[in-house]
Amino acid sequence: MPCEFSFVSFLTELGMKILSENDRLPAGSTVATIGMFDGVHLGHATLVDFLNNQAVALGKQSLVITFLSHPRQVLHNDSTFSLIMPLCDRLAHLKELGPDLLLTLDFSQELSQLDSSQFIELLRDCYGMDVLVVGYNHRFGHNKRETFEDYCCHGERLGVKVIKAPEYLGQYAPVSSTIVRSLIAAGRVKDAMHCMGRPHVIRGKVVHGFHNGRGLGFPTANVGELNPEIILPHNGAYAVLAHVAGQCLQGMANIGKRPTLDNGDQLSIEVNLFDFDDDIYGEDISLEFISFLRLEFKMCGLEELKHQLTLDRDNAKRILREYLTTK
Repeated sequence: MPCEFSFVSFLTELGMKILSENDRLPAGSTVATIGMFDGVHLGHATLVDFLNNQAVALGKQSLVITFLSHPRQVLHNDSTFSLIMPLCDRLAHLKELGPDLLLTLDFSQELSQLDSSQFIELLRDCYGMDVLVVGYNHRFGHNKRETFEDYCCHGERLGVKVIKAPEYLGQYAPVSSTIVRSLIAAGRVKDAMHCMGRPHVIRGKVVHGFHNGRGLGFPTANVGELNPEIILPHNGAYAVLAHVAGQCLQGMANIGKRPTLDNGDQLSIEVNLFDFDDDIYGEDISLEFISFLRLEFKMCGLEELKHQLTLDRDNAKRILREYLTTK
């Protein structure tokens, strides 16, 4: 899905009721939770499911509150920090979890100075929060040393019930956005997929590249115009599903600097689409990373490269066949 247009109009099209910072809700009308929700992983799904159940039991609306920008980007101006997914994907996946309401807050320097008590009061007064559901190991507010017991004390004083969501205890626990981000950065995209419940995705546009692949018998689509905020898997080869020109295609992608072909130091992302040779230059493309194949390394020549690509293709086809069979 494209990310260029307004996320408000995007979610409205999806049929989700969303709130802006200026909206106000009746006192005592919501059960709320708050977080960045980067990656919208299985731990987040456990939290929102618990939130929804609490809201139904109390006859209130469930409210998920998230931020437009990651606090680390705002507070530390960290250009090396990467997100798992863009805002439009995060909101779409949160929508799939079924809360009644979604609120996006601009994480500003002013907001970052609020302590947890002030933040609870803000949510109570502006967004009708009667119950706050805290993620199992989540911390919020200016003082990160505060505990869940501290939040409960603040809530009791402010007339807000504070409860803790259960810990996610699935097969791939523990899970957090930090863990998922680390797995992707290490190339462990299959493990990241198990933590999120879906593959890691990068989006871009098919652009002209070096055109070396066709001569080797492995024509590739060069993926450019990437969102610089989104984390890329470690350099190497991967089995992928590519969504382009209205089709879902199987393929293998390489992230790296093409050392065997001496194409310089520029990072490139190229995907060889199996049994496909249409002209797709200029098309939007998204890649789902299903499994790591191998690290990038310099080979002795073109014949060794062709041999390795053949092995990679066979391996990728087997992996994708198994994935699609059990999906």
